Amino acid sequence: MSAQIIDGKQVSSEVRERVAGEVAGFIADGGHQPVLATVLVGDDPASHVYVANKLKACEAAGIGSVHHELPAETSERDLITLVRALGDDDGIDGILVQLPPPDHIDPDAVIAAINPAKDVDGLTATNAGLLAGGRPGLVPCTPAGVIELLDHAGTPLEGAEAVIVGRSNLVGRPLISLLLGRNATVTAAHSRTRDLAGVCRRADVLVAAVGVPELLGADHVKPGATVIDVGINRTDDGLKGDVDFEAAVEVAGAITPVPGGVGPMTIAMLMANTLTAARARSASRAAGQARDHAV
Repeated sequence: MSAQIIDGKQVSSEVRERVAGEVAGFIADGGHQPVLATVLVGDDPASHVYVANKLKACEAAGIGSVHHELPAETSERDLITLVRALGDDDGIDGILVQLPPPDHIDPDAVIAAINPAKDVDGLTATNAGLLAGGRPGLVPCTPAGVIELLDHAGTPLEGAEAVIVGRSNLVGRPLISLLLGRNATVTAAHSRTRDLAGVCRRADVLVAAVGVPELLGADHVKPGATVIDVGINRTDDGLKGDVDFEAAVEVAGAITPVPGGVGPMTIAMLMANTLTAARARSASRAAGQARDHAV
């Protein structure tokens, strides 16, 4: 019996509609229009497509946008100067620097320059620390999207055994914290894990986020498990996930396809994060004004 297919396009559409309604409500209640600033360095075609899609999503959600497009030869210092200026700009709620930048720019240095209150990618050390400590902050978009997909599929997380194959700062590590926050029992597997198939077969929830095409097959999947495939690998046969979909779909209880699974969720969660940042900044300003009046 084939698994339930978790439709990321449908779930992302629902999230975007929800965010658009909440943006309208926030503004109707006296809030400001949230604004996302995007920064793109260079002329990578894929990056241009990604940013264009993000700007379209902003418009559909009622979120304002400001785009900065810089030539490939832009220096690291000039890029960081712009990022810091956006961080100081009271008219900007979220900052997204499209990664990766050109080779001469250190992405970690750029991320470190982002105002944590506007870090809608959830990549700064401040937000990573808040997440690891179980405190509120801005969460990386792809891991947040994985949780949305699991909830949509009705997958019980409390007490479940979850295995994440991959330990990157973008997906694996933040997802560990998110699943722990939902009271799952979490194992992080990676390239040095012994008996990877055996470890994966324990999982009620199996997340593949390692970047190797079709690394995980049917023998990695516990019958009835929920399988979330974060991998997007370009091969001669087209886009492939980290999971051998055709094999795993016959064993899993629910599974995401590639494409059309996790991918669409990233931009949807970016919209949600931009609204979250706007709400937090609005509340902080209101609290500051109240303190000023009390003095």
